[in-house]
Amino acid sequence: MVRAHLSPWLRSGEELRWELDGVGKCSACSNRERTREVTARAPAQASTKPSRIHVDWVGGHRFDAGRPNGPTARIDGEGETGQSPPETLLSALATCVSYDVVDILAKQRTPIESLEIDVVGERVDTVPRRYKHITLNFHISGKGIEKEQALRAIELSATKYCSVRDSLRADIEIEWTVAIGA
Repeated sequence: MVRAHLSPWLRSGEELRWELDGVGKCSACSNRERTREVTARAPAQASTKPSRIHVDWVGGHRFDAGRPNGPTARIDGEGETGQSPPETLLSALATCVSYDVVDILAKQRTPIESLEIDVVGERVDTVPRRYKHITLNFHISGKGIEKEQALRAIELSATKYCSVRDSLRADIEIEWTVAIGA
């Protein structure tokens, strides 16, 4: 099987075999620890353009958000006319993981015929009410797809490829500015 998407910094032998099919010596480390080790040896990636989103307040706790001059989605703090911001985060996580799962299974010549995800997010009781636990319940069907294969695709996406999942970390620096008036 040819994997054109493999990074050039992968070495041959056990590390390459583990990356290709999850077989080989991986010691007692978790997949997340292994990902950090391999990523630490990667050459610096070329810089990418920053993502830009424009948000328009449309009254109350309702906002239309999207790319400048692109499609928008209604975000509603009350959850009446659109998803609330925390629900939007859950949707972003689920769709990001799913994006990779669809690609991984297609590359294994087992394309998905249908995919649904039920997401359950548990939040802390204190303010800010961040999520403390998120469960993604996948429902996948397609000719030749097996449970272990789908679980491996989900694991790869959630622990290695999904940028939304990787952004849910404490080490992200957050900055803000404000301008008053036009």
